[in-house]
Amino acid sequence: MSDRTFYVFTGVVSAAALALLAWLLLIRRGGAEGVDLRFMPAVNASLNALAASLLVAGWVAIRKGARRLHQYLMVSTFAASSLFLVGYLAYHYVHGDTKYAGTGAMKAVYLLILATHVLLSMPVLPLALTAFYFAWKQDFRRHRKVTRWLAPIWIYVSVTGVVVFFMLRGSLPASP
Repeated sequence: MSDRTFYVFTGVVSAAALALLAWLLLIRRGGAEGVDLRFMPAVNASLNALAASLLVAGWVAIRKGARRLHQYLMVSTFAASSLFLVGYLAYHYVHGDTKYAGTGAMKAVYLLILATHVLLSMPVLPLALTAFYFAWKQDFRRHRKVTRWLAPIWIYVSVTGVVVFFMLRGSLPASP
């Protein structure tokens, strides 16, 4: 596969993923009858926490020269994040968006964290695919250039995903 073919593929996959997310969150707004996926946000937060932990472990592994372990950890990270995405899409397909019920300064903090989380999540998929591509081609110079940006962004997105979950759960009105 040529670099150009890969970049076109990555662009198409990334654009399709963003379009699907935009449709789910901005247009569709949930509403599948008879399906209850209210447990999914906790599962998704757990997958985000797992991804963050695996990313840190992968960074430590490569720093120690454990290349094979690093590879396994990075593939596991991608799998955890992919499972998160499937769960996230399923939840929002069924239930739509979850509104933050807090007010005042905490709502401003929540919206700031959510905005940075959403904006920084957008490049994760194309950057991760690019990092895998360069590693597969054994072009570790370009792999490192990509991962210098990808790693902190992916960790931030994974951690703030967990933070958003707990902020939403802390803001919800008590159930009857």
